[in-house]
Amino acid sequence: MPGDGPDRQGGHGHDTGRASGDDPDRPSGHGTGRPSGDGTADRRTGHGPDEAGDRGPDPARHCGPASAHGPEPRRGRPRSAAAERAILDAVVELLEAGEPLARLSIERIARTAGVGKATIYRRWSDKEALFVDVLRAVEPSDPVVSGTAGLDDLRLMLEWVRTRGLAHRSSVFLHNVVAQMKSHPRLWAEYQRTVIAPRRAAMLEAVRRAVDAGELRDDLDTELMNDLFLGPVLMRTLHHPEAPLPDDLVDRLIHALLQGLAPKAQVAAGGPVTGPM
Repeated sequence: MPGDGPDRQGGHGHDTGRASGDDPDRPSGHGTGRPSGDGTADRRTGHGPDEAGDRGPDPARHCGPASAHGPEPRRGRPRSAAAERAILDAVVELLEAGEPLARLSIERIARTAGVGKATIYRRWSDKEALFVDVLRAVEPSDPVVSGTAGLDDLRLMLEWVRTRGLAHRSSVFLHNVVAQMKSHPRLWAEYQRTVIAPRRAAMLEAVRRAVDAGELRDDLDTELMNDLFLGPVLMRTLHHPEAPLPDDLVDRLIHALLQGLAPKAQVAAGGPVTGPM
């Protein structure tokens, strides 16, 4: 989705981490070592760093069913949903307190979450990836579609875009986070690649399913049709924040596109439906 031009943000925090992949806090081996022993208790679980289900295998508790050859070996390090939630919550907490993205360091995030830095790097390769997941967490959840329907799935996706626009209007925090992300090219590019591009691809597939089902004409470029459906909603949510977003907007939009924009009398008379080129 289109982004705005960069705007630099001021800072209030004390850590000078940058919102780029060149992170001075990054451990050697890209997060494969053990967590740093800062001794900070996890304020959400009562455990020390990485003890919220994120430790290595414990032979006394995680050996699995016994066999003739001894306990089944446990593969890999268990991932802790509680630790991930604590990290995401810590970023949101710092941003809500006025800390700009550009000043958030992995060390500060780890200290706030009550985990070690290596715990973060086991889950996210850099701060861009972490911040993208933070935005996913605070935005409305992506719509659940059938994956087999055409217009019905397209309607659900367009309705999600409309409600997302309402959420951005009503949440100063969400609006500010998105604005800050746009000022960091690498971060915004990662968001476009991992979030926006898959959403657009899913919508385009719904248009193609509608064509295959005979719900849409098959003599037009599907990407053009996708833009015709999505464009008006994006225009109202992104470029005209004062424009109304009524509950029936998506149904009215789909109806108008399916009926066409030519005057009814002209269509009834069999006249041309296209204007001068």
